[in-house]
Amino acid sequence: MVISSTEPKAVETAQLVARQMDKPVRTFEGLHEHDRTGVEFLGREEFESVVRNFFEHPDELVMGRETARQARERFSKALTSIEAEYPHKNLVVVSHGTVITLFVEKIAGLEPFSFWKRLELPSFVVLSQPGYKLVTTVESVV
Repeated sequence: MVISSTEPKAVETAQLVARQMDKPVRTFEGLHEHDRTGVEFLGREEFESVVRNFFEHPDELVMGRETARQARERFSKALTSIEAEYPHKNLVVVSHGTVITLFVEKIAGLEPFSFWKRLELPSFVVLSQPGYKLVTTVESVV
């Protein structure tokens, strides 16, 4: 099963992956990117500076409508719900770099900003179950 965030770019990626794997795809609430509603367009350096601050201050509202901790908790709850709905299944979850980084840094103890910065489009992580252990990170598929 391929499960996607409801955001269009994730849905498109999920459809491409599902087609290649000959698997069904569905969207799932809670997998979306950190809510950056109201954040103006920022140049690359300024954006990266804000993102670094976001990761360094997880309980502060640094940008948008969610703190880093709120985004990670929302994403984690969505994954828990998906697991409950599809127990004992291999799942592909298509989501977004910032929330994936928040989740992976929590389970693997990684420094979040440098991990986030290494991810290209597309990239992916492989996690094992139970208990979420980081198996590998593929930073670039191209």
